[in-house]
Amino acid sequence: MDSIIVTGNGPLNGDIPIAGAKNACLTLMPATLLSDEPLTLTNAPRLSDIRTMTQLLQSLGAEVQSLQGGQVLAMSSHDVSNLRADYDIVRKMRASILVLGPLLARMGQAVVSLPGGCAIGARPVDLHLKAFEAMGADLDLRDGYVHAKAPSGGLKGAVIDFPFVSVGATENALMAATLASGTTVIRNAAREPEIVDLAQCLRRMGAQIEGEGTSEITVQGVDRLGGATHRVVTDRIELGTYMLAPAICGGAVTCLGGRIDLLGAFCERLDAAGISVTEDARGLTVTCRNGRVRAVDVVTEPYPGFPTDLQAQMMALLCTAEGTSRLEETIFENRFMHAPELMRMGARIDVHGGTATVTGVERLRGAPVMATDLRASVSLILAGLAAEGETVVNRVYHLDRGYEHVEDKLSAVGARIERVRAQ
Repeated sequence: MDSIIVTGNGPLNGDIPIAGAKNACLTLMPATLLSDEPLTLTNAPRLSDIRTMTQLLQSLGAEVQSLQGGQVLAMSSHDVSNLRADYDIVRKMRASILVLGPLLARMGQAVVSLPGGCAIGARPVDLHLKAFEAMGADLDLRDGYVHAKAPSGGLKGAVIDFPFVSVGATENALMAATLASGTTVIRNAAREPEIVDLAQCLRRMGAQIEGEGTSEITVQGVDRLGGATHRVVTDRIELGTYMLAPAICGGAVTCLGGRIDLLGAFCERLDAAGISVTEDARGLTVTCRNGRVRAVDVVTEPYPGFPTDLQAQMMALLCTAEGTSRLEETIFENRFMHAPELMRMGARIDVHGGTATVTGVERLRGAPVMATDLRASVSLILAGLAAEGETVVNRVYHLDRGYEHVEDKLSAVGARIERVRAQ
């Protein structure tokens, strides 16, 4: 397996371009299954997860072309020839479950393996299934697969009241509702920018949707959807990750294409820690003010709260903050697996259940560490940028699922970082 070697090298300065959002693109791609006309996505990120979703869609009979170096995806599902999403592909990525809603809505049936992904908690798909049941679908779980069939005449509009916020369930229900007969109301809906981006794309395809970005989304079903061209929204998690690089190392870095409205709660915590974030037409510029950053407390919450996907990276920053910070993880269990690896670098972290207490030290030390999941892997790279000596991050295959050309982007602003390819 590949490794990444990072050597602490002082302040970072320059520009980092931010890619299109992985989580948005992985949701937009299955939307092609809702129509027999072409769907083209621009500003697509070049990631292994995107390649996995491409393989899944192609296995169902969709045509997917990667153009302009992978930043444009031209898709067509005029000939969906297979309604079974096999375990061999679905196990690699949790977002694979998002083909279920479109297939059920347009084709009337589907067989989809239960999904895989990072080992950061159970993350069951029961809310997805309850939404489809509310729309009249008949579901049978056996042998690790969901066997789903719509009623005669197709899915029916329904009131779907989620007991707690789920981004994936909101996305799946939203896509299915576009072709359901009648009106669907999704209550306690997720409000993330990726949900808004999906709704905007579906509206371009002819869907009738109101309320995206709020806790209640209303969808009036239509008979068919058409084609569209849509630009994928900026990746707010990649944005937040690279904003933390100069916060940890010092210097000034402009994240091109960044917007504060994508990360309001995150930017508020950076300000409290003593880090300056300014916005202009080019993006967001992050600079450290003076001396060590201040300790702050963080609680992960659904959007517009602090993103769980930035918790590991924020912990890396707080390892060298002045004072003691408290990070509370409320979204996923088992999401402090990076803490023991940071402790190998000299961090002082005490984990109890869903809370981690971090007492800042003046400097971390380079060490061999192991990536346990996607966001943990990049948190270790960030920590290595500020550590004395050399940090070797092993098992970085997770990294390529969510960050394109991370070594190139960080090297361009002065980091000493290289990838060592597995022999």
